[in-house]
Amino acid sequence: MFTGIVEEVGTVRALRRGAPGAVLEVDCATVVADAAVGDSISVNGCCLTVTALPPAGGFVAALMGETLDRTALGRLGPGSPVNLERALRADGRLGGHLVQGHVDAVGEVVAVEPRDGWTVLRCTLPAALAPYVVEKGSIAVDGTSLTVMAVADGTFAVGLIPHTLSATVLGRRTAGDAVNLETDVVAKYVARLLAGDTASPYTPGKD
Repeated sequence: MFTGIVEEVGTVRALRRGAPGAVLEVDCATVVADAAVGDSISVNGCCLTVTALPPAGGFVAALMGETLDRTALGRLGPGSPVNLERALRADGRLGGHLVQGHVDAVGEVVAVEPRDGWTVLRCTLPAALAPYVVEKGSIAVDGTSLTVMAVADGTFAVGLIPHTLSATVLGRRTAGDAVNLETDVVAKYVARLLAGDTASPYTPGKD
């Protein structure tokens, strides 16, 4: 589990494809300061397992076919910047919102609109995700916890303050770029329960 508060922007050292997936090498420092093989690290919002900690620093992770199919990680190359976050400690602060690191879909940046002291980022919203995205709700874009400003015509908009622009990869996004999207997990569970039309296993007044 993550919070969507990016700790560090790392750099892709290599992305090596091979059957049935790929191997990703990331150069970074902060998120591996206390890391061990088997730990989870969010890379642009996708939860990956550390498979090696090279002597040169950074970490290595394996990307299975599902990851390549459902995220934009397969489009990375040497030198690509990536948002990084360690898994949330049980005694840590939930500064953003509950982020699983399970990417729902890949969206596309429609526009980057500078305002007076902040920026509006507009992205496409796949139809399958639309029921879970609401104004003033939460969404993770490339692993960054953001508040939805507006939803309309198959798109959504979020506001980015200067700190977010400088501390995450979102400050480098331009129209046409692909971004990983994860909607609020609470909204997904509520929708699933309501759609199931099943009786509760719990009866009021009984143990």
